[in-house]
Order: sequence, then structure tokens, then C-alpha cells
Amino acid sequence: MSEIRSTEGEGRESLPPELIHSLHVRAKNVRRNILLMAKGKGQGYVGQGLGAADILTALYCHEMRFDPQLLDWPDRDRFLLSTGHYSIALFAVLAELGVIPREELSSYGADESRLEMSACETTPGVEITGGSLGHGLSQAVGMAIGSRLSGRNFRVYNFLSDGELQEGATWEAAMAAAHYKLDNLVALVDVNETQADGKVADIMTVEPVADKWKAFGWYAQTINGNSIQELVLALSLARSVKDSPKMIVCHTLMGKGVLFLEQRQKAHFIRVDPDEWESALSQLEASNP
Repeated sequence: MSEIRSTEGEGRESLPPELIHSLHVRAKNVRRNILLMAKGKGQGYVGQGLGAADILTALYCHEMRFDPQLLDWPDRDRFLLSTGHYSIALFAVLAELGVIPREELSSYGADESRLEMSACETTPGVEITGGSLGHGLSQAVGMAIGSRLSGRNFRVYNFLSDGELQEGATWEAAMAAAHYKLDNLVALVDVNETQADGKVADIMTVEPVADKWKAFGWYAQTINGNSIQELVLALSLARSVKDSPKMIVCHTLMGKGVLFLEQRQKAHFIRVDPDEWESALSQLEASNP
């Protein structure tokens, strides 16, 4: 097995400035889509979406083998959104890639809309129905094994939250992934330290996150999940590791890019007053990476 370690604090190579710039532009577009979606409803999981925007941008716009015109391509990489309420971020990046029409974004959370607040696999580009937390990694393990058995060799990316690490099924799946040496499986956990009932550490502490995944036989990295450069490099390193599943622990800031949302104490589910939406969009446009 490859050496299992955390890369936190290590020196990192530079990436082409034009690549980083283009991904920053796309991440801002994704955040704008998130705000436009939530503006239509007046509320939603905006904090999570803004915090995770860089992660999904790095995956869909750089790392994954994904063709927006070929959603049923058998060799496509799979992205499994275990935390279904983060659907606002997934829909936003799918709109950036042209899978979902931008004019449909305002229907987020509305009756009979394809853009439900908890992702459903009936929506184009969505691989699984998420929402009952703790089951996404189990599905990812099954798909990764299926990729190996079918000889297709696609990769599986599973997105979890730190609160979701409180679920026992997650750790059962972690053991299975290491046992079968699923090196075509990459998990990314969003550590924003917040869940529905309060701070994660106050409800049920999950730290030390990276050390736990190492102990379960995974290759672990810890990064700033709002740094495009760190994300791209971490995903590249994960791709090169053989004979073990890979975990990228991503520390993010909820509401990233909109200052007054970054500073909100209760940001798990956000209601924004009608007169605040233009302020949110203005703050986003003024924000720098």
C-alpha cells in the first residue's frame, strides 16, 4: 500500500496561472448560480453551496472525465453527492456546464421542479438520490467495485460532510473500501464544522478526521477546500496513489464569497430578506479569490 499521510503544511508546486484564473472565474459563476437559485425561493442551503463551490468546480471543470453532452457515457467518472441538501452547489455547476438551463435555476425548491432541495437522480447529471445521510459512501464503494468488475475503469468521487461522519454506515463503507484496495475511489469531506443542530464538535466530535481515515487504511490529505490550487494539486496526487482509496479533507467556510453570509452564526439553512439578495450578489462580484 502507498504511504498514508496528510499533506497539510507541505510545500506545493505551482500551477499555470491561466488554469487557476479560469477555474476561479468558473467558481464565481457557480456561486452566482447558487445565489440566483436561492433568490427565487428566498431561502435554501446557500451557506453549504457557497462553501463547496470551489470543490465542485475543481472536480467538474478540471479533474473528472465528464462530458456534459454525454450524460450516459459508460466510462464517465461518477460524482456521488451523499449530502443531498448540497444539491444547490451541484445544480449550480451543472448549469455552468450547460447540463441544466440557467433559466431553470429560479425553480429551485419549487413544487414540481426538477431542482429539489435534496438531490434526486431523476435530475439530469445527478447520479444518486441523496439526503438520508450516511449512505453515499456505501454506494460509492459499490460503484467502484462495479467499475473494476466491468473493466470500465471509471473513477468514483464521493462528497461527504463532517456531520455525516457521525453515521456508522460511513465507517463500514470505509473499511470495505480499504479491504478491496479501491484506488479508483476518492472521497472528499467538507469540514465546515456546522450541522443542523449546531457546531459539529458540540453535537458529536469527529476529529481528528484525517487520522481516522488513515487508521482505516485510506490515503489522507488535509487541505483548504476554498483554495483552487490546493484542490487541483490534491486531486492530482490522489489520482497517482495506487492500491488504496483516497480521502481529501477539505476545510471550507460556509457562505464563502458573500461577507454577511460568511459571518452568520446560524448558516445551515439560510433565509435571506428580499432586500439582501442584491447586496449578496454585489458582495460576490466584489470578492477576490
